[in-house]
Amino acid sequence: MNAVTRVLTIAGSDSGGGAGIQADLKTVQALGGHGMSALTVVTAQNSLGVQGAWPLPAAAVEAQFSACVEDIGVDAVKTGMLGGPELVSIVADLINRLNELVPVVVDPVAVSKHGDTLLASDARDALLSELLPRSTVLTPNLDEAGWLVGEPVVDREDMRAAARTLLGFGPRWILLKGGHLADDAAADLLTDGTAEHWLVAERIPNRHTHGTGCTYASAVATLLGRGEPVPEAVAQAKDYVTRAIARGYPLGRGIGPVGHPVPIRAASA
Repeated sequence: MNAVTRVLTIAGSDSGGGAGIQADLKTVQALGGHGMSALTVVTAQNSLGVQGAWPLPAAAVEAQFSACVEDIGVDAVKTGMLGGPELVSIVADLINRLNELVPVVVDPVAVSKHGDTLLASDARDALLSELLPRSTVLTPNLDEAGWLVGEPVVDREDMRAAARTLLGFGPRWILLKGGHLADDAAADLLTDGTAEHWLVAERIPNRHTHGTGCTYASAVATLLGRGEPVPEAVAQAKDYVTRAIARGYPLGRGIGPVGHPVPIRAASA
């Protein structure tokens, strides 16, 4: 057994430190794991939005991945911003080289908190056909789910329908995040097509939520890498990210980040 859970995040960099690779690594550390990274895209980003993005060459992504996996090893993988179809395909191929027992959490990052486009529209087909079949948990928010299925997702029935459609592409579980639902609760749907779990938390009146999706997905990956079953891992991750949102703080002139240094609690707590 390894002394620490090894989590590899394959994602973009947020120069402002609120989301992306930076949020992933903070989350993994807060949950007691060891975070590693394969950087896919460099962004110029702050609390006001994304000012620029530059994808890395495929060879650079592959070299980072191989360096981590071949020496340190990996207990879980989380993917985030992939930029375009070429990097989606490269990352899918790299993940397929891993032992199939290694859990993979796919966060289909398409649009930033500020509305900036983070995934090219022509990457949709590659994401659906190449990366989703290797996903243990797919974690879209309502906008990302709507983009993937080609239909708006605005309420709980839409969430159920979108989850059924997305499960048809091969992921084992869908965690459809309902943080943008038009009600007072942040309700997420976790389903594998048979079991259905609704994870509901009180909506926290804090605008400083930059990096929420990255944090949530990274928490799920870390807990899966530790050996938790999917429903238990997601329940603990939901509790963690809810408390991190409550600790979100102002930074810069826009939307500040969530507060990552929150201890994980057992699912029964």
